[in-house]
Amino acid sequence: MNLAILQPEVQQYITDYLKTDITKLILKGSPFEGVLAQELANQIIAKQKSEHKLPTWFQEENIYYPAKISIEQTSSEITAKYKSEILSGHSIIDITGGFGVDCFYFSKHFKEITHCEINEALSTIVKHNYQQLKVKNITTFSGDGIELLKKTKDKFDCIYIDPSRRNDQKGKVFLLKDCLPNVPENLDFMFSKSNQILIKNSPILDITSAINELKFVKEIHIIAVNNEVKELLFLLEKDFEESIQIKTINIGKKDFQSFEFIYQENVSSEYSKPLSYLYEPNAVILKSGGFHQISHQLNVSKLHQHSHLYTSKELINFPGRVFKIEKVIPYHKKKIKNYLAENKANITIRNFPKSVAQIRKETKIKDGGSTFLFFTTLTNNELVVLICYKL
Repeated sequence: MNLAILQPEVQQYITDYLKTDITKLILKGSPFEGVLAQELANQIIAKQKSEHKLPTWFQEENIYYPAKISIEQTSSEITAKYKSEILSGHSIIDITGGFGVDCFYFSKHFKEITHCEINEALSTIVKHNYQQLKVKNITTFSGDGIELLKKTKDKFDCIYIDPSRRNDQKGKVFLLKDCLPNVPENLDFMFSKSNQILIKNSPILDITSAINELKFVKEIHIIAVNNEVKELLFLLEKDFEESIQIKTINIGKKDFQSFEFIYQENVSSEYSKPLSYLYEPNAVILKSGGFHQISHQLNVSKLHQHSHLYTSKELINFPGRVFKIEKVIPYHKKKIKNYLAENKANITIRNFPKSVAQIRKETKIKDGGSTFLFFTTLTNNELVVLICYKL
């Protein structure tokens, strides 16, 4: 950590050049003794990345930014706030602390927080930033979080872990046992230190595979921000053997969509031809695999087993996009334009043998406008186009 970066004139320079071309800035060199141009560039880039992802840090004075990859890999404030609200207690330990955003939000719901970070330089930066943010109930520890757990006699209300999806030998990995640290290998030991473990995972992780690698899974939270899946959270509780609750959350700019169901619940969908309204599930529903559960709970019918589009006569509140169906026409590439007021539309395919690019090439329909075309397959295997308007 280069303390010279915290000098007022350097901090002002970083603020003044936030919108500047970084390449040109590096070529100009640093105007400050003891501060390299590359260091200035990293502070500027990392702060740029924090403006929307970490507004609390961005707006605070004298924040020291780590390498930009730490900003890219950290939780956003939106997701950190959410996960902090599903937990509470006296003490929590984050054994893979990173830039410390999750711990910052845990500090609002726990009295004692321990932040472990194996990278000494990053741990020093996090400690400095907590001081700027006036957080007083977080203890920072530089070292291996698993090793700290082995050495301490303390027990915690919760252990939080965000295993690295990159392995020095295997590159990018997709199984929990290949992440660092190896969570399945250390589960029994961690349960000797806490009855509750919260694991953050990448959206690419297969939910069923993860459940099979773990034990005592109580809840799985699938979090999206503006319909982009950001995190999978696995909440484990010692000796829990009941049904697993799946909770899907899509945090939008103006709304908060949620849907819950029991993992592997034995329910079935109703099927129907297109009715008055069309529903397209949001990204977290698609990730969750709860296709029959949403039909069963919300009393909407599927168009086809593999289409994942739903319909109803009456309008309902649905976790996803909602459309009014104007027309349903058989798929014929030369006749579709006859039904459009203008030669443009938004095209979506669901369980359809052609890509959007192929359809646009064949039909010459341009992108845009207020009309939405859904190319899909019905239960009788008929290929159709649903002409819709978004509600």
